[in-house]
Amino acid sequence: MDYSFAKLLVLLVTSILTNNFIFSRFLGCCPFLGVSNKVETAAGMGMAVTFVMGLASLFTWLVYNFILIPLKLEYLQTMAFILVIASLVQFVEMFLKKSSPSLYRSLGIYLPLITTNCAVLGVTLINVESYANNLLFAVCNGIFGALGFTLAIVLMAGVRERLEFSKMPSALKGFSSSLIIAGLMSIAFLGFAGLGS
Repeated sequence: MDYSFAKLLVLLVTSILTNNFIFSRFLGCCPFLGVSNKVETAAGMGMAVTFVMGLASLFTWLVYNFILIPLKLEYLQTMAFILVIASLVQFVEMFLKKSSPSLYRSLGIYLPLITTNCAVLGVTLINVESYANNLLFAVCNGIFGALGFTLAIVLMAGVRERLEFSKMPSALKGFSSSLIIAGLMSIAFLGFAGLGS
């Protein structure tokens, strides 16, 4: 398979817009709906997920190719990947607690839930299937996918912040309006379908 700069650029565009983890693959919806109340919190969650997904893509690719395959233990990939992701999330949690206590408090329970965020595990499994022979593309796929996640969660937070000051029927306030917004944003992102093909 030819891995060129053009293919890397196509991977960037498709990961962020066409194959967005939230709007196309429906992975990572829990933090997407739970942490998208304020733009600052959403951006912080997006940065944390980007860091974890990038490093998880690197370490799980190495674990898979240099430990699991030589030992013929490929069937343990999900368990091994979850252990790697959990370790990375612990590192991020300790770092945020020290460097940005306010962001750490605002992320609350959703920060340790990155461990079970299906987008993080999903990207590692996609990398094993699609980029088993290329570490650069596997890591880039993780980072670009996380940037798509960040774009989605920040856009959602921006819309939800604006809706706080608008008049709407009481039946649509709260979580129901979030689901409607997420559906409309998903439809809007369908406009990018076929962009990378």
